Amino acid sequence: MHSDELQVKNLKVAFSSPQGDLIAVNGISFQIEKGETLALVGESGCGKTVSALSILRLIPEPPGKVLGGEIFLSDRDLLRLSPKEMRDLRGNDIAMIFQDPLASLNPVLTIGEQIIETLLRHTKISRSEATKRTEELLRRVEIPSPSQKMKNYPHQLSGGMRQRVMIAMALSCSPKILIADEPTTALDVLIQLQILDLLKQLKEETGMSILLITHDLGVVRAVAQRVLVMYAGDIVEVSPMHALMKTPLHPYTQGLIESLPSQSASKNRARLPAIPGVVPSLGQRPGGCPFHPRCAKVESRCREKFPELKELEPGRWARCFVAERGR
Repeated sequence: MHSDELQVKNLKVAFSSPQGDLIAVNGISFQIEKGETLALVGESGCGKTVSALSILRLIPEPPGKVLGGEIFLSDRDLLRLSPKEMRDLRGNDIAMIFQDPLASLNPVLTIGEQIIETLLRHTKISRSEATKRTEELLRRVEIPSPSQKMKNYPHQLSGGMRQRVMIAMALSCSPKILIADEPTTALDVLIQLQILDLLKQLKEETGMSILLITHDLGVVRAVAQRVLVMYAGDIVEVSPMHALMKTPLHPYTQGLIESLPSQSASKNRARLPAIPGVVPSLGQRPGGCPFHPRCAKVESRCREKFPELKELEPGRWARCFVAERGR
């Protein structure tokens, strides 16, 4: 294993409830190569964010708990580190940016002070060096007049600017891996593209890896090299991005792609096709393949047996009887 690569093996996460443990992540395995952008895709409730928070050991315990698995970064199993070791590692080796920067930033501190504090906590530099570095970081994420903006409070900035501040903070200690959880959801389309371009550019400059969590395959198309599709706590498809967009193997992935605006004929303003139904809630997972109640290609065995994740083409995996038969 490459020392900078993140490797997740058989990760299983549950939340306790009066009905017993409800499985949110069902024994998933994947790895991120050095310098790769890997996208974790699926609708709300599929287990994407729970997977990412588990990597950083940020699942609230209770009610959440990691039932099993290993998460290796630089040959250290993160699930075995002490709370102090994890605190040192967060921000240093792995950093995360969240969907809502306003909820993640401290409203009573200036943005400059928040980045300076992060640097002082994780590095051995002086306050004046940290101040200088903060200004450089804000310039790097293309915030205009960084020395002035350092004096602003989060509410004084636009959503797009706040997200840039979060990226600057995440990059402050040069992490090996950046986890970006729906980083553009709350932003308008033009600002979304700017943020995605920025992430792409910063990845090329720094060589870091990115785990991008999103429900939006349009975002994936803009930045990812490889895609993991999640459904009801399981990985149902793994593929290089271009192959996945061109010929998706799993009916769930096909449904996600068909509901992209650009894939639909917009001339007649037809409604976008949507996958019927919703992701099953944690306690309501159906038997067999969990997607079968929503699947247009369902066969009788799909209701009874849970298919294995199989490599159907080099580098392309799917958990689907129908996809297997088509090979």
